[in-house]
Amino acid sequence: MNDSTPATPAPAAPARRSDTTRRAILEAARERFAADGYERATIRAIAQQAKIDPSMVMRYYGNKEGLFAAAVAIDLKLPDPSSLPRDEAGRALVTHFLHQWEENEVLTALLRVGVTNDAGAERMRGIFNDQLLPLARRVCPDSEQAPARAALVSSQLLGLALTRYVLRFPPAAHLHPEEITAWLAPTVQHYLTAPHPGV
Repeated sequence: MNDSTPATPAPAAPARRSDTTRRAILEAARERFAADGYERATIRAIAQQAKIDPSMVMRYYGNKEGLFAAAVAIDLKLPDPSSLPRDEAGRALVTHFLHQWEENEVLTALLRVGVTNDAGAERMRGIFNDQLLPLARRVCPDSEQAPARAALVSSQLLGLALTRYVLRFPPAAHLHPEEITAWLAPTVQHYLTAPHPGV
């Protein structure tokens, strides 16, 4: 037998059953949290939608709070401030957030829960601190003012999201994204880069 004969490659391992189960649980959880909110969504309903036993949800995520945290783990994929002109930051942020909200129902679920539940609010604060605040520090003229400026930007973006995607006020829900950007971008730009009012 020739020892130099190359070994036959091993077949690719199939996806682990646990990975498939986790994906099914998270997909069902996102749909239920978005549709029902945190309080009304139940482990039993999520398990039923995922077509698994409720004990499997508890096995992987411990409790509803743990499942919610995993289901709404979000990377906003914010634009790199170094890649755009400073005076375009407001428009870039509004355009990016609109795209995210239009395409990602997880954000709607998070907002619905965040206004009524401590776990959801804590998750939203984490996203603010870890993702939006560093961007504001890079753009604003004084890094010490970044937390206040980022909070004001959040008030605009989350206020829009609440009225457009959760409460669905007809005027807000029917506005074209380009029109929203034209209205909102100058305000967000002002919060990010205008001189401090000095009050």
